[in-house]
Amino acid sequence: MILAFLKEKNILNLQDICNLTGCSESSARRDLQRLENQGVLIRIHGGAKLKNSLQQEPDMVRKVSKNIEQKKMIAKYAAGLIQSEDVIYLDAGTSTLAMIPFLAANMHLTVVTNGVLHASVLADQGIRTILIGGELKNTTKAIVGIETVKSLMKYRFNKVFLGMNGVHLKYGYTTPDPDEASVKTVASQQGDQTFVLVDDSKFGQISFVKVGDLAIAKIITNQLTPKIFNQYSGQTIIQEVTQ
Repeated sequence: MILAFLKEKNILNLQDICNLTGCSESSARRDLQRLENQGVLIRIHGGAKLKNSLQQEPDMVRKVSKNIEQKKMIAKYAAGLIQSEDVIYLDAGTSTLAMIPFLAANMHLTVVTNGVLHASVLADQGIRTILIGGELKNTTKAIVGIETVKSLMKYRFNKVFLGMNGVHLKYGYTTPDPDEASVKTVASQQGDQTFVLVDDSKFGQISFVKVGDLAIAKIITNQLTPKIFNQYSGQTIIQEVTQ
């Protein structure tokens, strides 16, 4: 039960464990110690957090099924920033995929993407779509590689929308795969405005490769704790979405 809850929330305190299981705090501490010894979590003051591999990359099926309501709220708000005849870039994340139902053909948009799934859904909705060329990554269905980066450098965008695996005060935006990181970095440089779409679980997380400092993009997220908001809003603009 502890591991299942951690996989959903990333951080768990002793009181949560006691409430979930009906056990005493001493029993909860013993379980946390046992799980830390097994290398599956890291104990922190008052609880534990999930131990993640810096290079771990969930596949699209697992990504789509996580934090669905938060992603939908974030995606709807992000789509509302787009104006008629904009040229936009959507990267291959699930948060950006969730934006597409909120886009309309009569907006006369041009959408550039490195997401195969994204391109298919956009085309089905009658939206002008350009799929960047390169190598197809099996897990995330993203197009990546040198050719992708070269192609992106030819374009300019009114708005760029990116998903991200980690958002950290010191290490900025990070993602597990070097090839995807390169694509995200170049895309962020080609836009008049760049937005990172993440739910609150991504804050404080670190992945293998840095995409850029927090200041390169505005963050759109669900409601954060006041402490987290105050920490991160000092480095970039944060838009919290509550409905």
